[in-house]
Amino acid sequence: MSELTPEILLHGYAMGIFPMAEHRDDPEIFWVDPRRRGVMPLDGFHLSRSLARAMRRTPFTTTINRDFAGVVAGCADRADTWINSEITALYSALHRAGHAHSVEVWEVDALVGGVYGVTLGRAFFGESMFSRRTNASKMALAAVVDRLNRAGFTLFDTQFLTDHLASLGAIEISRAAYHAQLEDAKLGHADFTAPPQRSLHDVVQRMTQTS
Repeated sequence: MSELTPEILLHGYAMGIFPMAEHRDDPEIFWVDPRRRGVMPLDGFHLSRSLARAMRRTPFTTTINRDFAGVVAGCADRADTWINSEITALYSALHRAGHAHSVEVWEVDALVGGVYGVTLGRAFFGESMFSRRTNASKMALAAVVDRLNRAGFTLFDTQFLTDHLASLGAIEISRAAYHAQLEDAKLGHADFTAPPQRSLHDVVQRMTQTS
């Protein structure tokens, strides 16, 4: 793939595909269109009792878009990653253009977890998440789901279904079903940044009230 731009990247998401690299040192980027797609039903996030208890008691705080670069770097900080330098630069450009966002989890001033992704219409395409403390990525994901619900999003694309995501309520759907949901989500508009920020305690309270 050559001359990949933020505009082409967004067009790819609109078509239902997304880019990856084989590893951080591979300059080549390729498009992916999984036969089975991972999605997080926005009314199906599984908040376990232990996670709810941890969120009520945690001293962690959350923010949005405070340190997008730090979240991407945290996601890439692992032995095996598909996030190379070009992908980092492209998503940074999308963030500056208002199409990519992050949710951060902080322990005082230390970034300990987060999620980042791309928005288009009422769809949120989750790219990656990381955790440097127990449950930090799960808390970030819960905060994302809460924000998507309050902002009027209809699709949370997780790309693939991992055991970690499945434990939180994510499921697999067919490519055809995914494209149908994507077409519907592209017709509307939702603003990831619009809802006021909530504490993790408030997030878990809303989720337990609506479950």
